[in-house]
Amino acid sequence: MDGDTSGVEGDNWNTDDELEIDNFSLSSNSSLTLPNGEALACSGEASSSAGSSNSKLIDHFIGMGFSEKMVAKAIQENGKENTDSILETLLTYSALESSPHGQQHIDSDHCSLECEGSFLDDFSDIDSFSDEEITNPVSDEEGKLSSLVKMGYTMDEASIAIERCGLDSSLVELTDFITAAQMAKVADVHFPLEDKPIPNHSFKKRKHFDYEMWKRKKQRGLEKRLLHDDDEEIIRLPNPMIGFGVPNDLCQTIHRTLPEAAIGPPFFYYENVALAPKGVWTTISRFLYDVEPEFVDSKYFCAAARKRGYVHNLPIEDRFPLVPLPPSTISEAFPLTKKWWPSWDPRTKLNCLQTCVGSAKLTERIRKAIEDYDGEPPQHVQKYVLDECRKWNLVWVGRNKVAPLEPDEVEKLLGFPTNHTRGGGISRTDRFKSLGNSFQVDTVAYHLSVLKAMFPNGINLLSLFSGIGGAEVALHRLGIPLKNVVSVEISEVNRNIVRSWWEQTNQRGNLIDLPDVQQLNGDRLEELMGSFGGFDLVVGGSPCNNLAGSNRLHRDGLEGKESSLFYDFFRILDLVKCIMNKTQ
Repeated sequence: MDGDTSGVEGDNWNTDDELEIDNFSLSSNSSLTLPNGEALACSGEASSSAGSSNSKLIDHFIGMGFSEKMVAKAIQENGKENTDSILETLLTYSALESSPHGQQHIDSDHCSLECEGSFLDDFSDIDSFSDEEITNPVSDEEGKLSSLVKMGYTMDEASIAIERCGLDSSLVELTDFITAAQMAKVADVHFPLEDKPIPNHSFKKRKHFDYEMWKRKKQRGLEKRLLHDDDEEIIRLPNPMIGFGVPNDLCQTIHRTLPEAAIGPPFFYYENVALAPKGVWTTISRFLYDVEPEFVDSKYFCAAARKRGYVHNLPIEDRFPLVPLPPSTISEAFPLTKKWWPSWDPRTKLNCLQTCVGSAKLTERIRKAIEDYDGEPPQHVQKYVLDECRKWNLVWVGRNKVAPLEPDEVEKLLGFPTNHTRGGGISRTDRFKSLGNSFQVDTVAYHLSVLKAMFPNGINLLSLFSGIGGAEVALHRLGIPLKNVVSVEISEVNRNIVRSWWEQTNQRGNLIDLPDVQQLNGDRLEELMGSFGGFDLVVGGSPCNNLAGSNRLHRDGLEGKESSLFYDFFRILDLVKCIMNKTQ
């Protein structure tokens, strides 16, 4: 999402630059044993503030069937923030205990060379490992059934979860489903609808619009979801994830018919992570006038993956890409890496670019793991190195040397101008955070390209959760003049980035930046729209904090504190449509 933290006062990234690498997790006692007998300590690889309490975390994993002693050891080794690695370590412990060598002392973590299998693909962030279409290590039904049973679930629960979620679902998605089903069993199936938590924000009373009408519309949508979630067809993600077509895909002849309620004005364009919890995209689609989502992986537009869903009422014919086309492979994007790229690293694309990066300790550990071999390192060392390189998007910068991407390299991959997030007192940490939460400009521009012929004299844009201005940059690069832009973004850092870009590109239009979507009500919208005649496009991507696969403890879907701001996108869009229909 462009502007992932919009509408949220606080975040977990208020750290200094020197802390962003070293303080991702608590102390770690895990080790990677090298051929020479030297042990390298493994710790978390990125920075983050403290998460939920240890007791809550321990209870979470004990509820999955692991012993308290085993959970405590896994947390000590991985840090309480790195929940994916904790679960991976617990599964490894269970596998080792049940093996013939189960009596041996367990002193390794997920990067141990003694562990045959790796669960990294299953429990990494949602977009990881997509460039090579790598299958999960536990990919067959029998293997997943066995893993779920070892975690304490019954065979029936495991079988139903696989049947409902699909065989290609990760173990975490399956455990999420089983946990939700268990919770549903103990709840009263006849609970009153008013007991269902509904995101509720206070807004100033308006003169010209019946806010109660909007609330009733929202209530009806939630009631419909509650009554029919078990019966309706859940939206499935396509494979390949190319939406309604991508550049150079000449075989696409897709047509669609928009629901009558979705037909503009204005045009609208909403984005969020593709792999959200079950039912999220069904709800998003229903609220956004039953428009079918378009799921696209940005690896078809650049050298990095980014799996996103887009709901919009734009035409899908006569799209065109930005030119010049961006580099499509790692070697094209960073040609200096070719000299050092080993033959046993098959990557041609990077995984999803995140808000955090690999640490200096990690890259040093990788160097030591392979420097004692004159030729290619053995398979188990290669596997360890490749797992870490894929997880943290490390590139080869010297003999046996890998390094994380720099902010300017991330800008290039995401389609932003050089130095777009640099300077003005913006820290390196803030740059990574802002870029990790942004649009991939080339992907978005391809979808918005149909507007160029419609608005040759310029466009009026309402940009919600605008982040670092991905939509604005895309429209500018398409050659669509920005007449009036209302940019709503709570992060002062991001607002400064957009304002600086606006001035540096000599925009002739009018930029109005506002700090909070929750303060944008009907009166303010009428005032803004009355001054320049309405909006041609409403664009935005609300926070994915409670949707992303990396957030296992607070993956509350659209009812979560941050991701419930989706309803503000719908509220504002609906108000804009009502105002424009009223004035026509």
